[in-house]
Amino acid sequence: MASPRDIANRLPITGALLLASLLVAVDITIANVALPHMQGSFSSSQDQTAWVLTSYIVATALMTPLSGWLASRIGYKRIFLISIGGFTLASVMCGASTTLAEIVVFRFIQGLCGASLQPLGTTVMLDLFPPRMIGQVMAVSGATIFIAPVVGPVLGGWLTDQLTWRWVFYINLPIGLMAFAGVWFFMDRGPTMPRRPFDFLGFGALAVFIVALQLMLDRGPTLDWFGSAEIRTEAVLAAIGFWVFMVQTLTAKQPFFDRKLALDVNFLTGSFFAVAAAAGLFATLALQPPLMQGLLGYSVMGAGLVMAPRGAGSLLSMLIVSRLIGRVDTRVVLLCGLTMVATAMLLMTHYDLSMDSSPFIVAGILQGLGMGLVFIPMNALAFATLPGHLRADGSIVFALVRSLGQSVSISLTEALFANQLAVAHGDLAAAVQPGNPTLAAGLPAAQNPATGAGLEALNGEVTRQASMVSYLDVFHVCLMSALVIMPLVFFMRPPKTVQTLDVAAD
Repeated sequence: MASPRDIANRLPITGALLLASLLVAVDITIANVALPHMQGSFSSSQDQTAWVLTSYIVATALMTPLSGWLASRIGYKRIFLISIGGFTLASVMCGASTTLAEIVVFRFIQGLCGASLQPLGTTVMLDLFPPRMIGQVMAVSGATIFIAPVVGPVLGGWLTDQLTWRWVFYINLPIGLMAFAGVWFFMDRGPTMPRRPFDFLGFGALAVFIVALQLMLDRGPTLDWFGSAEIRTEAVLAAIGFWVFMVQTLTAKQPFFDRKLALDVNFLTGSFFAVAAAAGLFATLALQPPLMQGLLGYSVMGAGLVMAPRGAGSLLSMLIVSRLIGRVDTRVVLLCGLTMVATAMLLMTHYDLSMDSSPFIVAGILQGLGMGLVFIPMNALAFATLPGHLRADGSIVFALVRSLGQSVSISLTEALFANQLAVAHGDLAAAVQPGNPTLAAGLPAAQNPATGAGLEALNGEVTRQASMVSYLDVFHVCLMSALVIMPLVFFMRPPKTVQTLDVAAD
């Protein structure tokens, strides 16, 4: 339980923890737009520069499961101070790096330090506020998930264009110092939790599974998936790690994660739904920036600004839904959210190469509204019946499964896009023949297939059209995934417990 001093200072503590969580969440996307500039600075290939992202992802995945155990050993305040301080210092060192190897090492340190901030921050906030405010707490805590994909690209693009790519890391210094000061001055010790022995086999197996899976998903698209010996090896290691972890969790006297989590129906259902929903919803967030920049000529800054209304929609829906939880059946809210998301994806399947920014903005606002109505009620429901001593493990497991759902969905949609691009290009190119009089009559002289330059220009246009067809195919799959998970809502328990807690708290 949280100490009286922590409860008295819960607002500044919450502000500091939200700053830290936002810092980590934004840093995942803010560096993406700077990768081409880093590639030029370090004279590295695209595959080599990609390790700037891979090292961060792997470190985060490796450290996240350890967060709860470390908190039980050294306390919440210490782990927050170490994590925020280490992340901020590593950010400065990333900006000052002179070689690719240096920035990869410091990004790895960033991932290690930042992994615990979001899940443990949620745990602390749940202990600082009464049960009747679970909906509001989860709404505020989840805000970073929706803000980061919008703020990151816009801020990263502006800093890179106006200054240099190094400032996407230097910008973390003032924010990190504010978060560090907030924890240092206002937090007493955070909630207490009993110490438990360390399950080396369980953690080792989980670490092998997570790292191998993340590497497989991250490198699969560039290595032709299972045509590569590396990907096959990582898949086998991931399968073995998962099997050993499950057996150890079910049979060990003191497993790495408390198996009582699986006995809480709300938490189990919420975790499963979070994976399924993340797989269908977050993939479109990764697809639209390259669509706008690669096919429609948007700048990095322009694409970020067009996507910003999605974040505004999410924030609006989170403000609304935090007041609905406990008063309206959560399943109704979830269905409304999924309907909005499905409608937004339906609009995305009608994108074309001649459109302006309006369809992006309308679909983005609708999707943002829907995502807030889906994830915030689901988070609140998952933790509403979870005992306090299980919240740390629950937050970590929930963060892990949500992250894995996003990683899997993004990798699979990218693979699907590449496959559909090859198919669409082949179909369109088959109709482009130099001897086709109808085709030649309708083409501009610059795309005359009878000349070498014209054929090259025509191939570029075929590739552009095929890319648009491929994006629409992927959006159709995302739409189907949103429709398929709708029936899961009816398997959920009505949130009667949330209402009971409200009455008890009052």
